Amino acid sequence: MGAAKRVLDVGQCVPDHAAITRLIQGLGAEVSQAHGLTDALDQLRQQPFSLVLINRKLDFDYSDGMEIIRAIKEDAALASVPIMLVSNYPEYQKQAIAAGAINGFGKAELAKPETTAKLRAVLGE
Repeated sequence: MGAAKRVLDVGQCVPDHAAITRLIQGLGAEVSQAHGLTDALDQLRQQPFSLVLINRKLDFDYSDGMEIIRAIKEDAALASVPIMLVSNYPEYQKQAIAAGAINGFGKAELAKPETTAKLRAVLGE
């Protein structure tokens, strides 16, 4: 078995981070948390991640998660890391996909089998 899959969860509040962590750990991956752009980029540069989950509005300062998606995609060393936006709103999912993310999910969809399937598609079994 290879190295454990790692997911970076960016900008979630405590209860949402806990719920996402349970879901990801259930898929056999580890979860790290970042609170903003600098924190996320620092962690991504220090170790490999299989997926980055970014809240549309960061809990820490309510800044826009789209800025983090763009920053990751503009960094040649990080651009290949899959990103999903965490948002219940289809229009923001479309914006994220246009910026280079893959179709994400909203907090309201955490318990849905489709969300697990999306995560499994990126993280593997």
